[in-house]
Amino acid sequence: MRRRFTLQDLPGAIPLFPLPGALLLPRTRLPLNIFEPRYLAMVDDALKTDHRLIGLVQPFASPGGPDGELHKIGCAGRITRLIETDDGRYLITLSGVSRFRITAHHQGFQPYETADIGWETFARDLGQPEAEAGFDRPGFLGILTRYFDVARLKPDWESLRQADEELLVNSLSMLCPFEPEEKQALLEAPSLANRRETLVTLMEFAMRPPGREGLLQ
Repeated sequence: MRRRFTLQDLPGAIPLFPLPGALLLPRTRLPLNIFEPRYLAMVDDALKTDHRLIGLVQPFASPGGPDGELHKIGCAGRITRLIETDDGRYLITLSGVSRFRITAHHQGFQPYETADIGWETFARDLGQPEAEAGFDRPGFLGILTRYFDVARLKPDWESLRQADEELLVNSLSMLCPFEPEEKQALLEAPSLANRRETLVTLMEFAMRPPGREGLLQ
């Protein structure tokens, strides 16, 4: 059974797992292959806590971004599944709990980074799945069909047609092959409607004819 968190349950500091191009959102699941010794230690330490939370966060990917720095907004996931392989790796599943804002970094004796976290901005992440009033599913699926044709992707259409609005938009945000900074824009979208609009913009941009790429505004 999925654990329900309240703001009072969430810790003031969590370990950080920087992972370019990966996206975790509340109420989604992300499988990860952990093999670096410092992050194996991070998983071991997280499992000793009651909350079992790890903060997935993106490093700056753009050439003009601060070297080695992380975005301030990430998403915390609870370790809900772990398999240890014969060669010493961990195959884990993170279940998305809430987005967060990093307020301070600190490096202790552990080999990985931890940070002080603010949760209040994203309190709605802890509630029920979000819905979008007036969601145009046929129109959205039409854009999605064209995008998948251009990207040469073969989705599970039956699952997509049956998924509720939040699961549909969030799953596509995670799975579509967008650039890391585009994934960050999807993460930071304040509402499901904003994320759906951003997702549509990214798909339409990807479908533009060669030579007309331009820049996203």
